[in-house]
Amino acid sequence: MNIYIDFDDCLCETARHFSVLVQELFGKNVPYENIRYFNLQKSFSLTDEQYEEMMIKAHRPEVLLKYEGTPGAVDTVNSWVEKGYDVSVITGRPYSAYEPSREWLDSHGLESVRLYCLNKYGRDSFIKKSDFSLELEDYHKMHFDYAIEDSPSAFRFFEHLPELKVMVYNRPWNTECKLPGENYIRCTDWEMIRKHI
Repeated sequence: MNIYIDFDDCLCETARHFSVLVQELFGKNVPYENIRYFNLQKSFSLTDEQYEEMMIKAHRPEVLLKYEGTPGAVDTVNSWVEKGYDVSVITGRPYSAYEPSREWLDSHGLESVRLYCLNKYGRDSFIKKSDFSLELEDYHKMHFDYAIEDSPSAFRFFEHLPELKVMVYNRPWNTECKLPGENYIRCTDWEMIRKHI
């Protein structure tokens, strides 16, 4: 069994942190529940300069290490590892965030999980000339049976896997999104994800 897991807002509560960060940086009060778009610049009504500043600060190693884990994620993933499942975390974070991201996984007991940085969203503008550890052509050679993802923008990365079952982690920015097919299942928490896999 091969499982793909997105990092931000699947394994950890990134958007909740961003909601606090934009309040601290720019005095904008946008509660987590009101984040309606995966495009955070649009959700927080930020200028290009503000968005870049927020993203750079949010990807500092000391900040990435503070993100809270999503309830139930670590226990569920470790139960899969114990069963011999092959679990890969495929994040849209740039490779410059790899070390603290790896440290976060290890410190949360997920040492056996592989981590890849894939340019899912073309966001390398906020960290100039960003590198990614996984090229799209190599990603397309990978096979997964299940995926856990929160971003509708990432669904296109599953088009080459028609049998893939996608667990869509329910978040405010995807609740109004029409799911692409019956192999996409909306899940409200990790217990529900566990039951489906």
